[in-house]
Amino acid sequence: MTEPRPLAVITGASSGIGLELARQFADNGFDLLINAEDDELQAAAAELEATGASVQAVQADLRSYDGVEKLYAEILATGRPVEAAALNAGVGQGGPFVQTDLADELSIIQLNCASTVHLAKRLLKDMQARNSGKVLFTSSIASTIPGSFQAVYNASKSFVQSFAEALQNELKETEITITSLMPGPTETEFFERADMADDTAVGTSKKDSPAQVARQGFEALMSGRAKIVAGSLKTKASGIANKVTPDKAKAAMHRMMAKPGTGKK
Repeated sequence: MTEPRPLAVITGASSGIGLELARQFADNGFDLLINAEDDELQAAAAELEATGASVQAVQADLRSYDGVEKLYAEILATGRPVEAAALNAGVGQGGPFVQTDLADELSIIQLNCASTVHLAKRLLKDMQARNSGKVLFTSSIASTIPGSFQAVYNASKSFVQSFAEALQNELKETEITITSLMPGPTETEFFERADMADDTAVGTSKKDSPAQVARQGFEALMSGRAKIVAGSLKTKASGIANKVTPDKAKAAMHRMMAKPGTGKK
């Protein structure tokens, strides 16, 4: 008899980095339980099944407590241990903080921060009980930059980054590994959904490939690395520069990238 394939859970898996992460897991011998809140999830599941992996799609909005609990209930219903999880679901919003809609900003916090904590709590308790598992948190290079005209999004990623690094320390004497994935600007639906696609410098610039970001993130997760700035050499160089650049200077540079009206015509 052949050994059963391990199970991986990926959130935000209907497109972009999440879909490419799911593809990495499938191509490397995992069965999948994927989640997103949009209708694209079913098409993503059909695409991933072509790899030969077993794929279960759970459509749930993780911005709500009940949505996270629905996803976790479906995970438990498989009766299988989660060997790896990619907590990737996230959303952003561009524009001046005093003008953006409060509901949009609170939605960022709910999805990027609260749901990440909620699902991590459920999954890591189970992993600790068997002393095994890997968790990838999709942070961002934005976690290291005061996000002028993306104030709440960047702050939310700073939260995710700090959270992941704290868990690494707490769990260092176990067989559980935590990895933070820190992409730069990537060719996904993010900028369109954040109202930044057409009128900001970052929205109209050349971006990294989500497949490249996902491959580097998956390899980092499998090797137990603490974090990886993923993407092109330009993005990696930015990650290095951010370590020594003063916050005030980084905020000024981010302003030039994210302020409405800076897009290339």
